[in-house]
Amino acid sequence: MADRTAARSRQAPTADSPDRIRNVALVGCSGSGKTTLAESLAVAAGAVGRAGRVAEGTTVSDYEEIEQRHRRSVQLSVLPLEWKGIKINLIDTPGHPDFDAEVRAGLHAADAAIFVVSATDPITAATRALWRECDEEAIPRAIVVNKLDIARHGYEEMLTACHDAFGLGPDTLRALFWPVYDGDRPIGSMGLLTGRHYGEPGPCPVSEEARESLVEAISGQDDTLMERFVSGEQLDTDSLQEGLTREILACSLHPAVPADETGIGAVELLELVTTGFPDPTHRGRGAPECNPDAPLAAQVVRVAGDSYVGRISLVRVYAGTLRPDTIVALTGGDRDSRERIPALTSPFGKQQRPVPEAVAGDLVAVGKLATAQPGDVLHDPDHPVSLITWPVPTSLLPVAVEAHSRSDDDKLSQALARLAAEDPAVRVEQNAETHQIVLWCTGEAHAELVLERLRARHGVQVDTVEYRVPLKETFTAPAKGHGRLVKQSGGHGQYAVVDVEVEPLPVGSGVVFAERVVGGAVPRQFIPSVEKGVHAQAEKGVTTGHPLVDVQVTLVDGKAHSVDSSDAAFQAAAGLALRDAAEHSTIRILEPVAAVRVIVPEEFLGAVLGDLSARRGRVLGTESPEPGIALLRAEVPELELGRYPVELRAITQGTAEFARQYLRHEPMPENLASRFARPD
Repeated sequence: MADRTAARSRQAPTADSPDRIRNVALVGCSGSGKTTLAESLAVAAGAVGRAGRVAEGTTVSDYEEIEQRHRRSVQLSVLPLEWKGIKINLIDTPGHPDFDAEVRAGLHAADAAIFVVSATDPITAATRALWRECDEEAIPRAIVVNKLDIARHGYEEMLTACHDAFGLGPDTLRALFWPVYDGDRPIGSMGLLTGRHYGEPGPCPVSEEARESLVEAISGQDDTLMERFVSGEQLDTDSLQEGLTREILACSLHPAVPADETGIGAVELLELVTTGFPDPTHRGRGAPECNPDAPLAAQVVRVAGDSYVGRISLVRVYAGTLRPDTIVALTGGDRDSRERIPALTSPFGKQQRPVPEAVAGDLVAVGKLATAQPGDVLHDPDHPVSLITWPVPTSLLPVAVEAHSRSDDDKLSQALARLAAEDPAVRVEQNAETHQIVLWCTGEAHAELVLERLRARHGVQVDTVEYRVPLKETFTAPAKGHGRLVKQSGGHGQYAVVDVEVEPLPVGSGVVFAERVVGGAVPRQFIPSVEKGVHAQAEKGVTTGHPLVDVQVTLVDGKAHSVDSSDAAFQAAAGLALRDAAEHSTIRILEPVAAVRVIVPEEFLGAVLGDLSARRGRVLGTESPEPGIALLRAEVPELELGRYPVELRAITQGTAEFARQYLRHEPMPENLASRFARPD
């Protein structure tokens, strides 16, 4: 505890120019050891005196109670480290697929990525998919083969597995460091370019062969180096290091580093990041020139809520220098405001340590930006700028909630608005048809996090209830209805008689009102009352409790009293007539049907098709947008899609993309309809 308390007093590392900064994201699946690796890096860099443990809930990165309870990251966390005069903004991202939005935000804020794979587990399909996305975005990458101390597979075997899983070329993946063992126990590593030992020295029998392979890979992309290599010249370390940096930046070479939970690989990785990874001046992807003297251009990466200090925005500065007490423009969506920048801080897990300014290329925390949301742009008011945003996964898992108490209900709307601003992956819906509050989440773990944050951050307790799909009902055959309201209780009474004819209409017609009253049987002033009563009853339904649609209701006859008839009486009689007509016809429940699109690797296509069939889905066709990938289109009842995002992820090992869009309502099979009747 003393070591970690001392860490709080350490000053935050700063950088006065972009070339002294490295922004690096740790990515990989759950259980690969990213957070433990981040702890090892923090210890090696002197940011903490002793490494925390995930199992004990003492790591710097995982500081939320829910992270410590479940022993997994749920949000990106920034650990600024300093190594040999270089500031490293280490971005630890979650591995659980529910928190993919945090991974995307972290990669957008970074200039390079470190893929962490575990030597105890196979490389997941989701990790392969993320690698392909980074490849498309030309993000420089390295690979850390982790957990070699408890490995089921050796280092060389894991490099081969990575090579095959990521579809790499023959010279694209090369070991930069090679593990040194004492028997089966890793005790250190050797740098293949420098020959330097890290950790305990020991024999490294394959290092010379691996070094030749690495040197050849570096030289093969540079004509001068290749000529020197082919001629047999002994290439100096500086030339090789420069060549390595060029290859990493060009994404034509991905170095690999061995690591384990004892700290092996930490110093080696710090060396790689500071000497081989790009600084922010090399960033492309639509960013402005990384110049500290240019007009300000910055972007909000994420927004965190804190019950004590309020909203804290993590900001990536792309151009210019962000300083306290300056006025900036904040733009995003339809928002455009002016904000005064308060004191700046450098996040270190949960801690916020003051810094004087943030130059182009740096990451910094800004408090009290009341309207800021992820993706918003901060810029000089006189120099507008637009910056690209990152894709946020569509949230497709519905969770219906109700306030636990009256006091919770009073605070719920404001809490939900704040929650949605902090977490772009959650979508809040107030369903007008079912009268439910629905939180659309990316999965069960995300839903649990959202409910926990409502309670812990915003002081609102909610109960989850069964999610209701908006069903409707309709007539299947024409029918006539009679409604008679006669009440007398002294003074003016209530009198109205209404006769209607109801006939079904095509899907999507709604409720159409018509009248063909003759002879003034219903006075003209009460015909609008009948129409109002018809629509009011249709909204409540006539037999099942679901709204009535796709019918024409025609007023054909009725009676009125010169004294006792009224607007209210004819509204009530119209409702009675519509319900009476339902007694003389068959009423069918209509269920919503969604147009579903699934993009999935062909190896999982059969399983996905079988699952959709079991959900009463109608497959419209499949196509192949690219080799090995299938695009499937189907129509599926929304009643069958409640947990589909979770179950599709399980079927396809997290590799499928799923989209849905409401298409129409259509009759529900009679064997199911009886379960969904809700008579008033």
